[in-house]
Amino acid sequence: MMGDYDIKFVNKEITPFGGLSLFLKMLERCHFAEHIEMCGVPSQGSNRGYKPLQLILGMFAGVWCGASCFGHLDVVRYDAALCKLLGWKRGADHRAYQRYFNKFSQGVNQRVFCELFRWFFSELIFDNYTLDFDSTVMVREGNQEGAAKGYNPKRPGRPSHHPLLAFVSDVRMIANYWLRPGNTSASTNYLAFLEDTLSRLQDKKVGLIRMDSGFFSGSILDYLEKERLHYIIACRFNNRIKYSLTHENVWAEVADGLEIAETTYQAEGWEKPRRIVMVRQEYEKRPKAAGKQVRQLELFEDEKDFGKYRYSCFVTDLGLPAKIVYDSYRGRADSENRIKELKHDFSIDDFVSHNFWATEACGNFIVMAYNFMSLFRHALINSDKKKFLKTIRYELISTPAYLGKTKDKHILYLARSLKTRQSFLSIWEKLKDFSLPYSTEKS
Repeated sequence: MMGDYDIKFVNKEITPFGGLSLFLKMLERCHFAEHIEMCGVPSQGSNRGYKPLQLILGMFAGVWCGASCFGHLDVVRYDAALCKLLGWKRGADHRAYQRYFNKFSQGVNQRVFCELFRWFFSELIFDNYTLDFDSTVMVREGNQEGAAKGYNPKRPGRPSHHPLLAFVSDVRMIANYWLRPGNTSASTNYLAFLEDTLSRLQDKKVGLIRMDSGFFSGSILDYLEKERLHYIIACRFNNRIKYSLTHENVWAEVADGLEIAETTYQAEGWEKPRRIVMVRQEYEKRPKAAGKQVRQLELFEDEKDFGKYRYSCFVTDLGLPAKIVYDSYRGRADSENRIKELKHDFSIDDFVSHNFWATEACGNFIVMAYNFMSLFRHALINSDKKKFLKTIRYELISTPAYLGKTKDKHILYLARSLKTRQSFLSIWEKLKDFSLPYSTEKS
């Protein structure tokens, strides 16, 4: 048992997030402030209003420190030492963030984030990249604009938003984010979204596009082929595809319990047949296999063994061996991890406003905070493991600190154990030499 003790208070301003200095220094080295001004974010109508840069940096800092809704952004406001570190006289109330994001409209969002993302990706050196597309469901509890009943497997009948996202697989970053009403399908507005994404990644070549079955559409396939963009897209199971899967006789075993075949398929309305790669995995040998079950179809009651398998099916224009096509598509699962991290670590689905475009603007800034965190992992953390924000928050950001001053400069005094000081200091030294453009091939 702990001995008897009293408590006392000290007047020294101490922040529990001294490690945030690393991330603020990175933004400074990237000249983020200058580019925020250049991309034309909305200005405040009053001289008493907080500067847009302060509110954007405040949101970054709040999210990185663990804020999971607008109300939690007060964690930055009441941290006097952190406000001084950021160069602010006072921090903004959470309502100031909500009022500011209400200034964003559809046109403003398109202009600001197209310019901001285009600048960011122009400073990263990579090419011949893989672009993944996915959508997700964000459940809403109120009557926010655009919240509607639609596809919602976890909470059927609840209103939601259904955003569309584009991921650059090679660098584990997000190239685009559009918020959409909850009653839209996965492929709604996809072609406009693709064009907008490619404009943000200008002067870089797309090597491959991967999408799930929600994008299995003849119009999408026609567009990709017209633009000469290679693709692998999961097929949506209809009776004709299921018949091909369960009546295929020539399967090549490529691993224990994993077999692959291929055929051609032309849907009604398609101008030509396309290559289909078919995969089946045996339940008993691969109990965690991805894929679908087709045993319930009365059409196939005369078949005896298809119920032992889970099936997957992909349409592609690639001429590579079927096994390589399958392996290439499997990498798309990483985009699901990015979505989980956005929701669980960055709380993107909890920062919601009544105004639809305000919610989209807030989501885009969170995506940008995610990209900077990913850049930090690439450039400054020496680890083969891709650490999640929660781990980085525990290992680096959560460092008690206070600001002191000598004759000529401010000093941030950090409370870290002797064992962890060197790793922290090595990142600080790397930041002195860090600059954009940055080659992701170094990581």
